Amino acid sequence: MSEYRIQGETGEWEVVIGLEVHAQVTSNAKLFSGAATAFGAEPNSQVSLIDAAMPGMLPTPNQECIRQAVRTGMAIGAVINKWSRFDRKNYFYADLPQGYQISQLFHPLVGEGQIEISLDDKDPEANVKTIGIERIHVEQDAGKLMHDQHPTRSYVDLNRAGVALMEIVSKPDMRSPQEAGAYLSKLRAILRYVGSCDGNMDQGSMRADVNVSVRKPGAEFGTRTETKNVNSVRFVMQTVEIEARRQVEVLEAGGKIVQETRLFDPDKGETRSMRSKEDAHDYRYFPDPDLLPLELDDAFLEECRASLPELPDAKRRRYEQALGLSAYNAATLTADADTARWFEALLAEGARIQKKGEQEVARASANWLLSDLYGALNRLNKDLDTSPVSPEQGAELLALAADGTLSGPLAKQVFEIMLETGDAAGKIVEERGLKQTSDTGAIEAVIAEILAKNPGQLEQYRGGKEALFGFFVGQTMKAMAGKANPAVVNELLKKALAG
Repeated sequence: MSEYRIQGETGEWEVVIGLEVHAQVTSNAKLFSGAATAFGAEPNSQVSLIDAAMPGMLPTPNQECIRQAVRTGMAIGAVINKWSRFDRKNYFYADLPQGYQISQLFHPLVGEGQIEISLDDKDPEANVKTIGIERIHVEQDAGKLMHDQHPTRSYVDLNRAGVALMEIVSKPDMRSPQEAGAYLSKLRAILRYVGSCDGNMDQGSMRADVNVSVRKPGAEFGTRTETKNVNSVRFVMQTVEIEARRQVEVLEAGGKIVQETRLFDPDKGETRSMRSKEDAHDYRYFPDPDLLPLELDDAFLEECRASLPELPDAKRRRYEQALGLSAYNAATLTADADTARWFEALLAEGARIQKKGEQEVARASANWLLSDLYGALNRLNKDLDTSPVSPEQGAELLALAADGTLSGPLAKQVFEIMLETGDAAGKIVEERGLKQTSDTGAIEAVIAEILAKNPGQLEQYRGGKEALFGFFVGQTMKAMAGKANPAVVNELLKKALAG
């Protein structure tokens, strides 16, 4: 990993970073109630009596939430604690109707694990660093205060109250904004592969608390601050850099860093104090008396392990070794679960309809997806979910190019029509007469006409100016509206020009 240092007036400073990521568990209900968890619902439309803390309501753990947290722990090679317990974290706030949050301080569901990151896109196996995971515990989310609905009042929306969260706590192993960004991106990818969280940071289903401290290289850890609820990879990287530089300025001016909670303002590019951060004992944690400890049996753990998919690192290595993809293409295709699934659907259909080797089909499919399709989707402001071209349609287009039905230019022309109409490539080729021709008689006739119209260039070529060969190829392809087979054109032109 590259060495990141902040240059201050008194010399270099090192930044120490840890992330606490809150990931909303993919489930059909909340952690302790059957209320729905759909994003964007009307305020207070997804609130059960348990979420609202009505008297006499008792929580019951949602097994699917526990299962997803266990699967996540297994995906990062973490210790799964067969015995864990819920605790009450007591604090009073308007969006917390119980007056406490049910969490797991003393006995979390998942213990230590790790994630490997790399900052080298072209060679992900190079410069690898391991980031330790301290724990994953499950807890319920609070509600939300809404301050912009009334000039003098704040409203409370309890739709998120009781939503199941995994709090994934890293060790303070990161030393640069780039490492923090790479860690968060990798963690998000793993969660999406496993299916335990959708990773939609813009919707609040994944957010990070960013712990930052600075020190002279090799010195003891400094006092850290915690910047709450940062909701994008880019903002996490900005938070690290801005907060670290602020701390360096404070320390070099003779001040002290106060352990506190801060907020990141992306518009102003600053962090600002929210409240002092004191010891966790202020929350008066104690075991929740309404919930029995969680005890996991071997059959449940085995079912969780068997349900895990192929994970990003394993898939990337398979793409390189079995499919012959470049390290960069393999890393790009596997960085996001949706991209990998789209590519595999494209590859499966391509392998079915093309009579070529798997590696050849894979390389062509990867290059087309990452270059042509991604380029078009960016231009149209769309993504794979909203792509006008399906994997099956893409595979048909690639097959028509591979068997010589379409030349490169014709394939691009057909692709543009597919984007506009949503029609299949084969249908477009038939209806618009866009097949490539290898008819030597027709091509020879056009070549003869081109040579007759350009006697000056012909004389120059035969006089030794061989660069003009490309001119004759271009004129021939233009005259045949791009439908001529380029290989046949080249072969016939060489014979005609030599004569």
